[in-house]
Order: sequence, then structure tokens, then C-alpha cells
Amino acid sequence: MMKLSESTLGRFAKEVAKYPADQRQSAVMACLAIVQHEQGHVSPAAEEAVADYLGMAPVAVREVTTFYNMYNQQPVGQYKLNVCTNLPCQLRQGDKALDHVCKRLGVEPYGTTADGMFTVQPSECLGACADAPVLLVNDREMLSFMSNERLDDLLDTLKSQG
Repeated sequence: MMKLSESTLGRFAKEVAKYPADQRQSAVMACLAIVQHEQGHVSPAAEEAVADYLGMAPVAVREVTTFYNMYNQQPVGQYKLNVCTNLPCQLRQGDKALDHVCKRLGVEPYGTTADGMFTVQPSECLGACADAPVLLVNDREMLSFMSNERLDDLLDTLKSQG
């Protein structure tokens, strides 16, 4: 099992302190986010370490990691692009937006470019159906009405910043 650093344990403790002592498992999402922030993704070893720290079964932590698309289960590029392909977005070209980004970057869905700059993933509902197609950059910045032109502009901008 991986050993967590003192810094990580300190951050975990701050999150756990927000809950009653008998509900420390409530901090699982925050602890996973801390691990991901520090390592770029949540490995199976990290899931086990979080489970051990919180007194949970490792499978219970795995269920959280695999349920939410904000947790990277493998290393991702500098820019993770989640393109909503849920039904409302599909009706407004979300699937075509995903195809466009993948073709432009030369990757398949869930793929990472050879230079490690971009990972492209389809996504479940991002909660902005009226703004479709929508895209989420690095689990933080949502962009709406992503036409092919806007997608191209975004990719060019991100490449220039990379």
C-alpha cells in the first residue's frame, strides 16, 4: 500500500474534522480530490490508502472513484477535456463536438495526445443542457455553445498556453 505524506495526512485530517467522528467516511470525496491534486490521478494504491485512512472497505472508495468523472483513474494530459454526450447534448451536436475534438487532436475518446497535452473524454450530463454542446476543461471551467469554430479556438488557445 502506498504511504501518504505528512502533508497529505494533514490535509486529510482537516477534511475529516468537518464531520462527526463516527462519520469520517464522509470525507472520501475530498480525500480523493487531494490525492488527485497531488498526483494527477487516483491510482488503485491511493484508493487503498484513502480507504485505510478513513476506515472504509477499498471497494467502497473504488465505487466513488469510478462513479464520478472528475476522478482520473489513470494519468491524463495537461488539459482534460470532457465533452458532454448525454442525450440533451447529443440532440444539440454534443457527439459531433466530441468527434471534432478527437479528430483535431488525433485521439480516440479517452485518449491522450502523444505530447501529453490533451486527454479527451465523453462525459455524462454537465448540467448545462440549454447551452449544448458543452465542454468542461480540467474539471473546473465549463464552456457553452461549443461550435467547431469555438472548439478550434479553444484548442489553439490551450496549445499556445501549454
